[in-house]
Order: sequence, then C-alpha cells, then structure tokens
Amino acid sequence: MRTFTPLTRSGLTVAAAAALPLALAAGPTAAVSGISVSTSGTTVSVTTSTCTQVNGSWGTASLLNSSQANFSQGRQVSLSGTSALQSAAWSNVGPGTYTVIVMCSNNTTAGSQSVIVSAPPTSSPTPTATASPSRGVMGGVGGTTRDYGTVTLVAGGVLVAVGGGAAAWFLRRRASKPYRL
Repeated sequence: MRTFTPLTRSGLTVAAAAALPLALAAGPTAAVSGISVSTSGTTVSVTTSTCTQVNGSWGTASLLNSSQANFSQGRQVSLSGTSALQSAAWSNVGPGTYTVIVMCSNNTTAGSQSVIVSAPPTSSPTPTATASPSRGVMGGVGGTTRDYGTVTLVAGGVLVAVGGGAAAWFLRRRASKPYRL
C-alpha cells in the first residue's frame, strides 16, 4: 500500500521555511520620516518641511543621547525657517549615537531619526595616515537601529543558516515517514 503526504500541507511548510531566511536577511525596513538629519564634524543639523507655523513658532527639535528616553530630556532647539523648509542645529556634539526628534508647534511629530557623530580625527605622526570618514545618518524604524559589529552579524548569519538547515532536515525526515490519519 502506498502512502502520500498531502502536497498542500508540505508545500506551505516548505514555502514558509524558504521565506524565513529571506525575511531575516532583508533586515529592518526604513521608516518613512518627515525629517532629514546630517552631521558635519561635531555639528548635527535637521531639516523638515512638514511643520506649520502656529503663534510665530515652527516647533522644536530635540537631540537625545543613548541614556535619554523622551523628547523633554534632550538638548532642545527651536526650529527656524520658512513655510517651505524649517531647520535646527546643535554644535559641539560629542562622539556617539543620538536620536533627533522634531515636534511641530501644532503638537505633531514630524519624525525621528538616529545619527552617529564620529570622533574628531586624531593627529598622527605619519603624513600618510587618514582619518575615517563620518558614518552619517542611520536608518531604522523609529530610530531603533544600532550599529552592530562584525561578530554580531556573523553570529546572526550562523543562527539563520542553522535554522534553515534544521528546518530542511526536519521536513526531509518528516517526508520519509508514511502519512497516518
């Protein structure tokens, strides 16, 4: 007597197992933000065009370091500009990862974005040495993106590969057994 595995059940399982590594490899998607953040040396600047002026104010921007949790804890600067473009800037910002949040004067959030400020170049005794360039703005959902090191990325890749191999082994082993009701 011949037994068979229903194709629809095993087909859906195989499709899900094949899609998982692809979804994990794609990484986080970038959030749509109404702000643009940039760095130049120790200066961080933000621009937006989403705020409207209320009572002579465009809104406020806040620069938060990694230990600050909400808008009011950060270094706040008033937005200035025109109806086409509003901006704010912070100078003398130390090296590290920061989050920039812009609150319009009508109490809506224009957006938030993470930014990395690099350490200033150090002087070197050899004239051929060059400083590493600034890494700039990091994307991410709500400013949650972090800069992971090589070891973390390799460990994550190994986990994804082991998970895919285990899923394939399980499905292959299961397919060799007869189907029982």
